[in-house]
Amino acid sequence: MYYNKVEICGVNTSTLTVLTEEQKTELLARSKAGDAKAREQLISGNLKLVLSIVQRFLNRGENLDDLFQVGCIGLIKAIDNFDTSHDVKFSTYAVPMIIGEIRRHLRDHSAMRVSRSIKDAAYRAMQAKEKLTAEHGREPSVDEIAAAIDLPREEVVLALESIVDPVSLNEPVYSDGGDTIYVMDQISDKNDETGWLDEIVFKEVIRSLGERERTILSKRFLQGKTQMEVADEIGISQAQVSRIEKGAMSKIKKQF
Repeated sequence: MYYNKVEICGVNTSTLTVLTEEQKTELLARSKAGDAKAREQLISGNLKLVLSIVQRFLNRGENLDDLFQVGCIGLIKAIDNFDTSHDVKFSTYAVPMIIGEIRRHLRDHSAMRVSRSIKDAAYRAMQAKEKLTAEHGREPSVDEIAAAIDLPREEVVLALESIVDPVSLNEPVYSDGGDTIYVMDQISDKNDETGWLDEIVFKEVIRSLGERERTILSKRFLQGKTQMEVADEIGISQAQVSRIEKGAMSKIKKQF
């Protein structure tokens, strides 16, 4: 799907309908009874839901038509496996099923290599998670998932973490009036092996800066603290720390 188009996988998204909860309930009951037409109506009436979920995975370098098709597979699984006897909305059950199907697709086509045993454990954990979500109407805890698939808690955590999509250090996490904070700004450096010569050079470079600028750069680059930690220590917001840090670095660059 592209922003300047209304068509994805040959489907005109502008003509997609949205079913009411009453319509979903009726069609689910008919579908469970073997009504193929009702099943088709359910699929068609929930394509906008798939589309909204697929949009969460923009900028992943994947073909969005492919992701839409994978999301539709998740939708069909949700329709076929949904238990109408539980007091849970269909969308509450379908959303994690669709997301899980897309994430499995991304994991299986990822450049990162994960062992088969961990992949299998992750697959079982995701299935258990989807089932428990449908049963209880909420996201289960790691302990509940571990008990359901009879694996130690540590193995479940490792398996689930192995299928989490990698995040770029340059990915923005917060923006306040143009002062953008990136993932790398929230990572501290606890490495104490910075050479004493580098420290002397650094102190010489920041000598011409104001006191607050020197304090922030010293804490950030000599003590390896995050912007959040520095903000807490000197009593200002992280956005202000980010702005002062960038301004100070700009001054240093001009000096050279």
